[in-house]
Amino acid sequence: MIRVARREAFRLTALLMLAGRHSLGQSQPDRDSMITVTCFIRYQIDPFQLESFKAYAAKWSTIIPRCGGNLVGYFLPHEGTNDVAWGLISFENLATYEVYRARLRADAEARANFDFARRNRFILREERTFLENVPGTIGIRSEIICCDFPPHV
Repeated sequence: MIRVARREAFRLTALLMLAGRHSLGQSQPDRDSMITVTCFIRYQIDPFQLESFKAYAAKWSTIIPRCGGNLVGYFLPHEGTNDVAWGLISFENLATYEVYRARLRADAEARANFDFARRNRFILREERTFLENVPGTIGIRSEIICCDFPPHV
């Protein structure tokens, strides 16, 4: 069992909302409506090698879509815990995830990126969790404009 602190649970919820917002985008409504599973990759990273992790994550921006994943994004520590990063990738189902993994293993650029991480040892631990998107609850935008606080009376 993986224990998740309350603060981390809030972060997971926010990332899931981002996953839904990405998967429910306007550009591909038919395909995006079929996305039901999001893979949350939790990385424990060396906080002194953030730039290496950032370069590693940036390389996935072309590899993941080419291999069949819907990249939601990679997220670095910003405030609070300085050694946890996230990667979110959505799939139609677990079967499409397995096909994606096979394509990654066959992709030279993906293998090179995995080797880059192994050589530089900035990823200390990696956990994958697959979460099912709940229809009607993902990607709902705020009704409040960010600069509209405090409310005018």
